[in-house]
Amino acid sequence: WDFKTNSRNWYMNEREDIAWFEESLDTWMEECRGTGVLKKENGVWKIAHYNLTVLIENDKTDKFIKLRKK
Repeated sequence: WDFKTNSRNWYMNEREDIAWFEESLDTWMEECRGTGVLKKENGVWKIAHYNLTVLIENDKTDKFIKLRKK
């Protein structure tokens, strides 16, 4: 993966052992969005969840749905 971060917002709980983020990425698929949750275990941050979303403009949605059904 060769993803470049355009922007990223971090949030953390009060104990500072859980963090979550939202990000905008420049990828080979053009702009994507990611979200994730990290948990600190024994002093080490581990990814608990990550989601990558490919953006599709509303006016292209019908064509995309038809393409997925092929």
